[in-house]
Amino acid sequence: MYTYKFRLLFDEVEDFVRDYEILANQTFKDFHDVIVKSISGLDGSELASFYIANRRWEKEQEITLMDMSDAELDEDNVEATIPKVIMSDAVISDYIEDPHQRMIYEYDFLHLKTFYIELLKSFESTEGIEYPYCSHSAGELPKSITAVKLEDLTIDDFEEDADEEQEDFYDEEDYANLSDDIEV
Repeated sequence: MYTYKFRLLFDEVEDFVRDYEILANQTFKDFHDVIVKSISGLDGSELASFYIANRRWEKEQEITLMDMSDAELDEDNVEATIPKVIMSDAVISDYIEDPHQRMIYEYDFLHLKTFYIELLKSFESTEGIEYPYCSHSAGELPKSITAVKLEDLTIDDFEEDADEEQEDFYDEEDYANLSDDIEV
């Protein structure tokens, strides 16, 4: 069985890198799971997609965590034939067309994190190793871009934010000057 070695980079952090080894017959869901497991700040509770990309990092084929779309209709109100590819159904070897295949991995569409993946090499798998796994890890996501879980917040966090917003909105000096401009 062949193993693929992929390198994952995060554009916003210069020293962030992860290398993964995964069997050719494993799925993109397996790949997603090992990525989430190896990067602190990703908890696996958000939606994600892989995109097969060309040499210029342009997205081509999307592979989603789950199919969230309704049936699409074309101009004749006929259901479109755009195939939806789900990670758990997509075997990685079926999407490797280039010895340096590129992919884009997007995680958490509300607080989007975009990772760039490139195939480094393929080789015979080693017996006794449990694939997939992260073979190299350097750098971390900055705390400012990791999602804050609602259950981790306290009422004080909300009150502080509300006070800051009110201060920005209500400036006593501007308000006093405003009353001078209004004729009654």
